[in-house]
Amino acid sequence: MVERLVDRSRESTDEALLETSLRPTALDEYIGQEQVKENLRILIEAARHRGDTIDHILFCGPPGLGKTTLAHIVALEMGVNFKSTSGPVVERPGDLAALLTNLQQGDIFFIDEIHRLPHIIEEILYPAMEDLQLDIIIGQGPSARTIKLALPRFTLVGATTRAGLLTSPLRDRFGVVIRLDFYSQEELQTIVSRSTQLLQIGIDEAGTAEIARRSRGSPRIANRLLKRVRDYAQVRADGFITREVAAQSLHLLEVDDIGLDKMDRQLLLTIIDKFNGGPVGLETLAASINEERETIEDVYEPFLLQSGYLKRTPRGRTATPLAYRHLHRQLQIDEQPRLL
Repeated sequence: MVERLVDRSRESTDEALLETSLRPTALDEYIGQEQVKENLRILIEAARHRGDTIDHILFCGPPGLGKTTLAHIVALEMGVNFKSTSGPVVERPGDLAALLTNLQQGDIFFIDEIHRLPHIIEEILYPAMEDLQLDIIIGQGPSARTIKLALPRFTLVGATTRAGLLTSPLRDRFGVVIRLDFYSQEELQTIVSRSTQLLQIGIDEAGTAEIARRSRGSPRIANRLLKRVRDYAQVRADGFITREVAAQSLHLLEVDDIGLDKMDRQLLLTIIDKFNGGPVGLETLAASINEERETIEDVYEPFLLQSGYLKRTPRGRTATPLAYRHLHRQLQIDEQPRLL
């Protein structure tokens, strides 16, 4: 598989630490998502006024929009501890029991990729979220017995890129469900400007705008592109980023004018050239570009769908006329996408 700037799973430890250092630590520092911030402010202020914990929160949205950052900010604003794990990591009931029994009053317990929790783990979460009780089975066979452990009042914050995969019982136990949307170019410019100050990078306004324009509506991608452009500028442009330097660097990285990278274009060109624009089934498309279907759904498609380059139909994925124009393909009458 081709390494992608938009793929979080392939970032190094140093990259992850640097990305963490750029995260805001308060709602007032957080850029964009104004309605989300206002709702969180009300939740936090109301909980403080009552001396209570915040209700369980579920953050939904494509990767890189700030779900983990907002969870950290909620903990910091409430002045409580932040404990985190990931859905695929929690494989056995004992793993979850160890995490829950180590929580203190008011703690934020964050589960990333919560839609990937095993079903048996979800069953343990239900009484923990509703009744603050942990049911543990001791022994096996006829001698097995269940004991109940009381848990301190805590707030579960879940993050998911695929809310539709959450089971209804789990989703219904979240009192607050918040969806994050892609960022505007103006918001991304502000984010890039803030990051350049923190990283002490020389850049002009046009360079900032060029990076923001190609960031696919995602702060994570904006910061990642900024770091790659910084490297290019240090080697080829005396360390200062202009529009021309940013454009040259991103061209070298195969990121085009609207932020599509090599794999995005390969996906669209596969639909156009091999399948006459579609529709083509997801499994067939995944096999054609040698990529997992989950990666296509979670990483590639959200931005392509939002930007109007791809459509989902009952028969599969279809490239739009906008994709044809962007990729300089001729849309013939007999090549138009067929909606069946």
